[in-house]
Amino acid sequence: MRFRSPTNLLRDRADTQSGRVAFVELFFDLIFVFAITQLSHLLLHHFTPLGAVETTLLLLAVWWVWIYSTWALNWLDPQKTPVRLMLYALMLLGLFMSMAIPEAFGARGLVFALAFVAMQVGRSLFMLWAVAGNAEIRHRNFTRITAWLAFSGVFWVLGALVAHEARLAVWAVALAIEYIGPAVAFWTPMLGRSATSEWDVKGEHIAERCGLFVIVCLGETLLVSSATFAAMERWDGIGIAAFVTGFVGTVAMWWIYFHVGQERASRLIEHSDDPGRVARIAFTYAHIPIVAGIVLSAVAAELVIAHPAGHTGTGEAAAILGGPALFLAGAFWFKRLTARLPPLSHLVGLALLAAGAFAVSLLSPLELGAAATAVLILVAVWERMSLGPRPTPSLEAKS
Repeated sequence: MRFRSPTNLLRDRADTQSGRVAFVELFFDLIFVFAITQLSHLLLHHFTPLGAVETTLLLLAVWWVWIYSTWALNWLDPQKTPVRLMLYALMLLGLFMSMAIPEAFGARGLVFALAFVAMQVGRSLFMLWAVAGNAEIRHRNFTRITAWLAFSGVFWVLGALVAHEARLAVWAVALAIEYIGPAVAFWTPMLGRSATSEWDVKGEHIAERCGLFVIVCLGETLLVSSATFAAMERWDGIGIAAFVTGFVGTVAMWWIYFHVGQERASRLIEHSDDPGRVARIAFTYAHIPIVAGIVLSAVAAELVIAHPAGHTGTGEAAAILGGPALFLAGAFWFKRLTARLPPLSHLVGLALLAAGAFAVSLLSPLELGAAATAVLILVAVWERMSLGPRPTPSLEAKS
C-alpha cells in the first residue's frame, strides 16, 4: 500500500474561492523578506564581478525554493493542519538558509546547502504523501520532481564541502540541474516526462503569489534605502534628493508591474487550454529578471544615498542603470507572453537606459539615478496613457 495522507490535503478545485491566498502563505513570505535583504547586503559588501556572480547564484536559488513552494501551494489546502506544519518547517529551514547567505561561500556553506536541499526535497516528499491516492498523474509528476531535486541536492552538499574556488562551479552545476528540470519536463528514466497540460494550476493564485513576492522585493528596497538614509549623520538637500529619487523609482516599478501585467496574466492562465505551460514561462522563468532587477535597484539606491555626488564608478553605473534595465526586460518578457503585441514603452525605456551608459562620465550618481528614475516614470506614464486607468478586459491589449 502506498504511503499517503489519511485525509485529503488538496484544495477543492471546484470551489471558486479555492485560489485565494491564505494568511499562512503571507506569513511564509516573511522569511523571504529577510532573504532578499541578506542578498542585497551581500552584493553591496562584495561589490565586485565575483560578488555579483555569487549573489546571482544565491538569488536564483532563493527564487527557486520560493516558486516551487508556490506551485505546491497551488494544490495544497493551507487551511489543513499538516500543510501548515509543513510550511512552518519550511520557514524554520528558510531562516537558516537566509542567515547563512552572507557566508554561503565561506564558513556557512554547508548550512546553506543543507537548508536549501531540505526545503526542496522535504516539500516534494510531502507532496508525494499528500497526493498519493488522490491524483495518480500528480503523484507521478512529483516522483519525477523529487528525483531531480535529490540529484541536484547531491551537488549542493558536495559543493559545500569543497574549497571556495570550486564551490561556485559545483553549485552552478546544482543550480543548472534545478533549472533544466522544468525545461525538459522532468524527464526521468522509466517514468518519462511530464506534460504541461497535466499541471492544472489556478491562475488567480499563482499570479497573486508572484505579485506578492514582487511587493516583498519592492518593500525591501524601501526598507534598505530608508535604513541607509536614517543612518546618515546629516540630512542635507542632496541626501534627501537621493532618497526621494530612489523612492519614486520604486513606486514607478510597482506601477509598471501591477498596472496591467499581473492581472492580465492571471486571466490568461484561467482561460488557457494549457495553464501549466503559461504559468511555467510567465511566472517561473519570466519573473527572474524582474526580481533580480529590483534587488539590484535596492543596491543602487543604497549607493546613491551614501555617495550622491562626485564621480560615478563603473560598478555604481552598472547598478543604477542595470537594475531598472533588468526589471524592464523581465516586465517586457512577462507582458509579451500575455498580449498579442509587445509593450513598446518598455523597449523605449530599455533603449534610453542603454543610451545612459554613454553619459556616465558626465553625471554624478544622483544625476544618473534621477535619469534612470525618469525613464521608469516615462514607461509607467506611457503605458498608463495607452491602456487607460484600468487594465483592459481583452487579453490582446497592447502598451
